[in-house]
Amino acid sequence: MILEPIGIIHTPFTTKDETPIQGAFRPAAKGSIEVFEGYQQGLKDIEGFSHIFLLYVFDRSGEIKLVRPTFLDDEPHGVFASRHPCRPNGIGLTVVRLLQHQGNRLDVAGIDVLDGTPLLDIKPYIPRFDCYPDASEGWTAGKEEREKPKGSE
Repeated sequence: MILEPIGIIHTPFTTKDETPIQGAFRPAAKGSIEVFEGYQQGLKDIEGFSHIFLLYVFDRSGEIKLVRPTFLDDEPHGVFASRHPCRPNGIGLTVVRLLQHQGNRLDVAGIDVLDGTPLLDIKPYIPRFDCYPDASEGWTAGKEEREKPKGSE
């Protein structure tokens, strides 16, 4: 399987330490998505959506561990029960608010990605398909935002 980036994600975050744990914790954090010219036509009608999913590559993640502490908890959890970036296939997912579409550029808010991250795909967030109000939060229930633990990856 070969995946090729369709664009680049631009954010103000140049280090892992300054990047938010989740975009929901930083709804005002703005960034932009640069879609490569060959994929620009695929953005047709995207401005009708208030939010979009970004799928991207964790291109600067560290050692893969299947069980480890997370950014929200010191207790070790399985990587598939977390959103930790150090994963076997290194695919990230985030939901951002779409502010503007202009040409091959999307301006977004609520971004939690390192600057220069390769973009794999964009999908519209559709509440009637993507929102499950009765969904369980698992071990994250009641976990508040906190500073990233020093030295964590």
